Amino acid sequence: MTRNELQQHFKAQGTVVLPVIHVLDNEQAERNVRLACDGGAHGVFLINHDFPPEPFLPIIRQVRSVFPELWLGVNFLAVTGKDAFPVLGELERDGCPVNAYWADNARIDETHSPEDQPEAREIAAVREQSGWNGLYFGGTAFKKQREVAPEQYKTAARVASRWMDVVTTSGIATGHAAAQSKIVDIRAGCGDTALALASGVTPDNALHYAKAVDCFLVATGINVSGDFYNLDPDQLEQLLRVANAQHLIQHS
Repeated sequence: MTRNELQQHFKAQGTVVLPVIHVLDNEQAERNVRLACDGGAHGVFLINHDFPPEPFLPIIRQVRSVFPELWLGVNFLAVTGKDAFPVLGELERDGCPVNAYWADNARIDETHSPEDQPEAREIAAVREQSGWNGLYFGGTAFKKQREVAPEQYKTAARVASRWMDVVTTSGIATGHAAAQSKIVDIRAGCGDTALALASGVTPDNALHYAKAVDCFLVATGINVSGDFYNLDPDQLEQLLRVANAQHLIQHS
């Protein structure tokens, strides 16, 4: 997916903002999704940070039933697309469409050529067989995964662009901003492929990334201070303002 295609997909003028909700239960998930929608976010990602995928599925179904028009993405923590895509296909056949899947680890190996990627190829085959047709946000040089040497960031992104819709990278840990040099290299490697950034994005630093990054996946940077689970509407409003400001700067 190209940068322009991502913007068109979301009908966005600036950087796409997708709040990430660390799910606890139905009530907390619904409350935060409503805050995100009312605040003008382009959609949301739900993530099962505190429990395995199985109890997460009923919450996904409930959120979809309450918000049938919501752009909804999910991250099954510690699971790759090999396991996630069949589940997503089943959800879709059951009338619970999910618009996007984000994997922290897309199983890219930057030491091999873009075509010589057996794990990524296997995941792609499972995706095709699943019948699911949403967007794939694939973790590349991502926190808490196999470390990628900084001199390989550009190569990793170039390889990743072959295997996913949106190359997705991060800082070194949750709440830690990515080094500017890393984003410059990842952007260069992506070419015109869409790039998402997770972890460490805040209203205060977003403008530093907005020219290179097409989509912010953001949780703690717009949460209530000291609260891992609940969005702060004021922080979301500020981030959206900054994301749109990049569009205004580019067209001024």
